[in-house]
Amino acid sequence: MNGDSGERAVTRRNALRIGSALGVTSLAGCLGFFNDDQDVEIPSLSEFRGSGTLVEGRPAPGGTSIEELPDLSGDLALYIGGGEGGIYYEFVEMLQNIYPDFTVHPNDNDSASLAQTIVEEVDAGAAQADVFWSIDASSLGFVADNDAYEPLSDAAVDPVANDQFVGSDEAWAGVAGRARSVPYNIDQLSGSDVPSTVMEFPSTDALQGTMGWAPTYGAFKSFVTAMRLIEGDEATRTWLVDMRDAGTERRGNEYAVSQAVANGSLAAGFANHYYAMRVKNQQPDAPIDLAFTESDAGALINVAGALKVKGTQRGELVDDFVRHLLSSEAQEYFATISFAYPMIEGVAPVGGLPTIDELSPPDIDLAELSNLEPTLDLMDDAGVSG
Repeated sequence: MNGDSGERAVTRRNALRIGSALGVTSLAGCLGFFNDDQDVEIPSLSEFRGSGTLVEGRPAPGGTSIEELPDLSGDLALYIGGGEGGIYYEFVEMLQNIYPDFTVHPNDNDSASLAQTIVEEVDAGAAQADVFWSIDASSLGFVADNDAYEPLSDAAVDPVANDQFVGSDEAWAGVAGRARSVPYNIDQLSGSDVPSTVMEFPSTDALQGTMGWAPTYGAFKSFVTAMRLIEGDEATRTWLVDMRDAGTERRGNEYAVSQAVANGSLAAGFANHYYAMRVKNQQPDAPIDLAFTESDAGALINVAGALKVKGTQRGELVDDFVRHLLSSEAQEYFATISFAYPMIEGVAPVGGLPTIDELSPPDIDLAELSNLEPTLDLMDDAGVSG
């Protein structure tokens, strides 16, 4: 968004007219656009978009542009849980650069700790945050279950294409998704070697002694929690023991699992989808592809999302902030920088991934993933401690 003096002479209305005359969308140009109220400039699409082979040639995203949304103005106290390695912070910085009158006061920690803090502060009548942007739905669900939220507006949640990614009573809105997947080495396995249900894995000959997992990883624990909710505790314990006995190898995290699949030391593994995307973006010729199971814990889609904290005096600003997280630019940013699944229609996932509509996630309340203690006990019992 490095507009020169010529750009600053262009009003928003004129810029729109120029864009129309050129036959391009407001996002596709490199002029930058200006809002009449704060005289702000919206960067070109390229500044919201990542780089690499997986991103090349993408069309301009659909959905609602930042240009069409109300200005952000005033102070906003943000509790930010997780943050995808600073990616969320970077997007907040971009919003502050766009809107000179908008200032965010962030407080970051792990999502579970912040959720607990929000509940305690609201119970004490001393809420400090206006909005909670969390890496996972379980922490959002914890805040909602403890009545420490205020419903988002219809305008804030309407862009979310799938109702499963909006909390009950519009308590929160999903802004970026991550799907469980099975990365596999295409030199060692074919897609048909990977079963369509995760419960078949322990008895599949092609996967004996060839799989990897990362039990210490939070996403893996959410996956096991989802299995408990769907299959029950005993079946989940049996599955863990059987996978362990089948020689499934442990790795420190799911990126390491995906790397091991790509270099051939594992034939397949369990990991969130974006780790394989990161490998492919760095090594376009790596022999790795993804398989997805159907309607079970192996097909879980968890989301990062945003929630309005109870007692905030800036409710309208929170709604508008969430609308910005669901804008075309933000969704393109999350999709191409972190390889997350977009939450709105009109923005495609990267690298030829199937769309969410083409996947078959289980029909569970994501907020229930917050019930983690029984999962940890069960993993201990199965000898698969996190």
